[in-house]
Amino acid sequence: MDESVIEVRDLWMRYGSNDVLKGVDFTVNRGEVITLLGPNGAGKTTTIEILEGFRMRSAGSLSVLGVDPAKGDEDWRARTGVVLQSWRDHARWTPRKLLVHLGRYYVPYSTPERSRPYDIEELITMVGLEEQADQKIRTLSSGQRRRLDVAIGIVGRPELLFLDEPTAGFDPHARREFHELIHRLTDLEDTTILLTTHDLDEAEKLADRILILAGGRIVADGTADELARQVAAEGEVRWSRGGEHFAQSTPEPTRFTRELFAQYGEDLDDLEVRRAGREDAYLTMVQQHESGRADHAATAFESTTAEVATEDAR
Repeated sequence: MDESVIEVRDLWMRYGSNDVLKGVDFTVNRGEVITLLGPNGAGKTTTIEILEGFRMRSAGSLSVLGVDPAKGDEDWRARTGVVLQSWRDHARWTPRKLLVHLGRYYVPYSTPERSRPYDIEELITMVGLEEQADQKIRTLSSGQRRRLDVAIGIVGRPELLFLDEPTAGFDPHARREFHELIHRLTDLEDTTILLTTHDLDEAEKLADRILILAGGRIVADGTADELARQVAAEGEVRWSRGGEHFAQSTPEPTRFTRELFAQYGEDLDDLEVRRAGREDAYLTMVQQHESGRADHAATAFESTTAEVATEDAR
């Protein structure tokens, strides 16, 4: 049976008269990599901060590693790791000295099942900072600094790791190495990971499940393949006849095309059948959100999901 690491039920967050989160529900099981996608302002960072215990919720119930984050003590915090979007201090330290210093805080929380902290030399190698380990942090490139951010987040060998836009500033090679690190953490360390990203390709490569947050709600929850089927439920057929151009949206583009041929035959020209991909659906949702139609975006996506579920049930 799956062991729940995070359970979120009916989570609400209000700033003044504005509800940023409107009844968010989801569960994360041990060892899963979960990606939280959504446009700017959708509430991703707010959700993560509440789960980390850094922000108080307006309503709802939460359990993170069996504890309400609002009541989490130092023992609980030692079991979690956080990688923020950026760090702005410690410029005169070297990566090695900083990691040794931070690692000491985790020693009292070591257990027979999970010794803490990581061996610092092993950690430096894991994140690819061997050549920069003794340089001043202020001399590191943005990509190298990001690697150090990741090392800081996992120095205590967390059971649960929060990553906020973890590969921002990474070149393609560094991004691949980071993906390998994530797989190592989940495969060898049984680390549960919740990350935010705007990169759909990255989400597909890393995530066991993808959650899409829009309009203050989780509007999609599934594997990359499941979401692909959801957003591809409707297709568009385009054609021309007698110099006129036509387009028709349909849930059954193959059948619609056969009927077109049966009716018009050789009079058809420029025939094109297209299904929406993940990126098409996501970008449409983002555009609707940023144009002030967040609720419409959420409802439309949920409707598509429900239609596919009904079709699968048949």
